[in-house]
Amino acid sequence: MAAAQTTRTRTPASNTATWRDVTPAEIVLVGGPEEYLGIRAMDHLRAQVRRAFPDVEVSRLTAGAYEAGTLAMNVSPSLFGERKLIVVEGVEGMNDAFLADALTYLARPEPDAVLVLRHAGGVRGKKLLDAIKAGGWPVVDCQPLKKDADKATFVSTEFRAAGRKISSDAVQTLVNAVGANLSELAAACSQLIADATGAVTPDMVDRYYGGRIEATAFKVADAAMAGNGPIALSILRHALATGADPVPLVAALAAKLRTVAKVAGAQGSPAQIARDLGMQPWLVEQAQRDVRRWTPEGLVRSIQATAEADAQVKGLSRDPVYAVEHAVTVIATSVRGH
Repeated sequence: MAAAQTTRTRTPASNTATWRDVTPAEIVLVGGPEEYLGIRAMDHLRAQVRRAFPDVEVSRLTAGAYEAGTLAMNVSPSLFGERKLIVVEGVEGMNDAFLADALTYLARPEPDAVLVLRHAGGVRGKKLLDAIKAGGWPVVDCQPLKKDADKATFVSTEFRAAGRKISSDAVQTLVNAVGANLSELAAACSQLIADATGAVTPDMVDRYYGGRIEATAFKVADAAMAGNGPIALSILRHALATGADPVPLVAALAAKLRTVAKVAGAQGSPAQIARDLGMQPWLVEQAQRDVRRWTPEGLVRSIQATAEADAQVKGLSRDPVYAVEHAVTVIATSVRGH
């Protein structure tokens, strides 16, 4: 099989790829600090090469402990004609010998080899990274998914790739419950995909992950934002009595209030607001429904109470439990009609 069938022509104008669609080339850079996405990208590339060439010779190098000449030795053609896959980890900690050899190799890469470089971030090796990008080689940018909208897209894509269905409400419930860590969120997706027989619903997510502190925190926030103070306080007190940390509980309150405040001050259709704020359109629509429950004064009062609670649970108060309860009470009683 010719090398052109397994390597990609360089296209400097559009060399950025996601971990899902990156394809092997003579040189591939997997950059960025998000470890989980980096692992997925590397696994995806290895799997593609192995499918094309089951007898591929795989070498693994560490850029920080590299010895001069090792790269050339590993990429040199084999007597038996096997293709080569060279995976280099820790490129962000490369030594000078690796930098020199890699820059030399970049000028004339072996057509029957795939060199995958994993750089987890930082300025070390910038000259090499810039040269790879300028050469049009594939680059996967593995950045942390900080926004809930990005995590929701990740969940939806995981289910779509598996040919399974999940409702938009279930997506948000799962993100609320497990979304602090991307690898845990991915594992939760895999578990639900494997176990569910039909479309995944919020109730199903709650059965699996409703006991987590993140899920409990958003239950408290949802009840408080609906003006249901007794339910919110009941869930809160049970969580605190079983050892829950007040910090994520307050964080959930703050997140809900921030979303409502952002949407309250936005103009345009849900789709336009979603684009402007980096949110999912259905989440904007939900927040717009929530906005109707609030006066501007009630929203400001709730935000102030939550900000005070945040400071108190992080060390400014000897009674963080009271601080959270007070914030929940203020929010619930600030809703219209309460």
